[in-house]
Amino acid sequence: MAVKTADARLEERWRDILAVHAHTMCEIDRALHPHGLGASDFEVLDILAAESPAQGDQCRVQNLVGRVHLSQSALSRLIGRLEKDGLVERSVCAEDRRGVWVALTSRGRALHAEVLPLQRAVLERMLTGQER
Repeated sequence: MAVKTADARLEERWRDILAVHAHTMCEIDRALHPHGLGASDFEVLDILAAESPAQGDQCRVQNLVGRVHLSQSALSRLIGRLEKDGLVERSVCAEDRRGVWVALTSRGRALHAEVLPLQRAVLERMLTGQER
């Protein structure tokens, strides 16, 4: 049996991380699907809830880029779907017309609060090694 090189161990570790990520995202999708959300939808709602904790607080869309694993255009489409579903509101930044603000609606806050325990339970199960 050949001895694993440092590169081979590093590559194996990277592939394990990718596998855990993919499996966890699928489990989150499965848990949230009955509520009309996917894992990426929830990530945006969760970040907005943390960044703008009070009703009416806003977050610039640019602040979400890089915090979710989506391209800027995919994030924009996702926010559009969330807006269509009444979960977020968008508005143009008065100081910089290129900037866009996004805020959770009361419906978005309620849905986030409802599904937060489901998402956290999946993370607990998947990331503590209880499901392998």
